[in-house]
Amino acid sequence: MTKESLFTMNTAFRGEYTIYGYQYGVGEREACIVGAMRGNEYQQLYICSLLSQKLAALESGGHIVQGKSILIIPSLNYSSMNSDHKYWLSDDTDINRSFPGNPRGTATSRIAHSIFEIIRHYRYGIQFPSFILQGRYISHVRMMQTGHEDRNLANLFGLPYVITSDIRSFDSTTLNYNWQMAGTDAFSIYSGGTERINQKDAEIAVSSVLRFLSRMGIIHYNCQGGYISTVMPEEEMLNIKADDAGFFHQIVGTNEEVRRGQKLADIIDPMDGRVLSEVVAPTDGIIFFVQEKPMIYQNVVIYKLIKKLHL
Repeated sequence: MTKESLFTMNTAFRGEYTIYGYQYGVGEREACIVGAMRGNEYQQLYICSLLSQKLAALESGGHIVQGKSILIIPSLNYSSMNSDHKYWLSDDTDINRSFPGNPRGTATSRIAHSIFEIIRHYRYGIQFPSFILQGRYISHVRMMQTGHEDRNLANLFGLPYVITSDIRSFDSTTLNYNWQMAGTDAFSIYSGGTERINQKDAEIAVSSVLRFLSRMGIIHYNCQGGYISTVMPEEEMLNIKADDAGFFHQIVGTNEEVRRGQKLADIIDPMDGRVLSEVVAPTDGIIFFVQEKPMIYQNVVIYKLIKKLHL
């Protein structure tokens, strides 16, 4: 393993700020793996730490294919993580809304530019981002439909689902989009949650990356087959929203099969404890996402449901 300084700058309050990368193997730039970009992405950083351990062991055993290299960048924003802050400390900007960056721009734009100039040349790009909704979800691969996405390659991670999504206005400033535009086969791996470490989901994510690297001929690794992934457009999921605000009493969790009319949760009045409304499944399906905050607001998404196909 080789530790490299990828970017350095001086900050107003914390002195020198350096982003490090960890390279395994020597040779062609095959795969780059990027972890936490926000200060609350503890699960994403933890996955990178586990993956680093695995790759270090594989390298010491001679199991990284000769002439190939893998780069892991565990964090682009550890300064905010150290301060318990989600976005960049000085101006509250988001690094994953700053790509491809500007060398003369704001701090996050300079970071994005410098890092992207390094990682844009890798054949495969794997990112561990956080889900736009805070909560628990089934581990999956997510791909933007840019016209450059490769669903067959996404299946090689062996995760239960490959979710495709239309490009939204802000997606053009994300790492995944710019990776694809630069010719890198880019994949976003979503694993379980964000602010809380989930050991089981983290291990699933690590196994999926090792499975992919093995199948692409980058490492020698005996991996289990995983799932035959279901490819599904995000818009086919059904959003279930809260009718009332109050305490959220969850009854059904992620990856559980439910029937139409089945009770999923109660929303409880925080003052007198009355059940204000029951959340029920509008159709048969599998719970893909459930929010995990103790109190919710009216009309927010609390469940995402994968509708079951009736043959």
